[in-house]
Amino acid sequence: MAALDGLAQITDETVSAAPGTFSSFFGPDPLNLLFVVILTSLGTWGLPQMVQKFYAIKNEEAIKKGTIISTIFALVVSGGCYFLGGFGRLFSDQIDVEANGFDSIIPTMLSGLSPILISLVVILVLSASMSTLSSLVMASSSTLTIDFLKELFFKKMDDKKQVFTMRVLVVVFIIISSVLALIQYKSSVTFIAQLMGVSWGALAGSFLAPFMYSLYSRKVTKASCWACFLFSSVLMVANIFWRPSFPVIMQSPINCGAIAMLAGLVIVPAVSLITPKPDKKLVDNAFACYEEKTEVEQKVALGK
Repeated sequence: MAALDGLAQITDETVSAAPGTFSSFFGPDPLNLLFVVILTSLGTWGLPQMVQKFYAIKNEEAIKKGTIISTIFALVVSGGCYFLGGFGRLFSDQIDVEANGFDSIIPTMLSGLSPILISLVVILVLSASMSTLSSLVMASSSTLTIDFLKELFFKKMDDKKQVFTMRVLVVVFIIISSVLALIQYKSSVTFIAQLMGVSWGALAGSFLAPFMYSLYSRKVTKASCWACFLFSSVLMVANIFWRPSFPVIMQSPINCGAIAMLAGLVIVPAVSLITPKPDKKLVDNAFACYEEKTEVEQKVALGK
């Protein structure tokens, strides 16, 4: 939904562009469109809750099925959401964006549907939001409890206390999310796509590069992960409070979030080159699973 609002913003803000620009495939503002695509597509790779999805993989056959299903779903999203957001300009005569904001575009587009279709859309949106929220708060609560509180402050915390702490943190995170959703952003964050730019820029900007590089390289250092985390977090917080001081292209939280993600892909390998390497024994143990011998049928690995 936020992707639709972001694309609708692009088209609405450029509705007075030169004649013929809307007939081009990439529309009147391809650069901002690129940033929206980066934020909504590349950004999902770095969201912490996405790691949990890999725990459900049973075998390589499941990977093949998942690849096909994910590709079809990606085509539906790109062909549906992206173009639907772009076509929001067709409703410009029915919406007072200046008075009601960009979030009014999608409800106006849906208002002409039948009650059954509107109900279906609402159910789909709520289910997507609830699944994302549940996976995110569960990942956050377990990480904060096991990797932070237990490791640093409560080393003797038993399983029962860990579960209780996780449940409390889940409630806390849901309350925080609800408060943020209810707050009326009057200045810096004015609609949902901007809020998504801030949150995804901070989260995916902090975790995307460390996640991706650590899967394939044994040279990623702790300092590079911290540098990436601090850069993205500080950048997005600064974008909230001191946005007018940023370069024009980064004054949009969507663009700034996408830049934070791309910057992390440079920061992690650059800092890893000049900082102490991780413990070789620890890293080799983490990658040991790749060296494990597995017997397969002859048709899978033909002999010499």
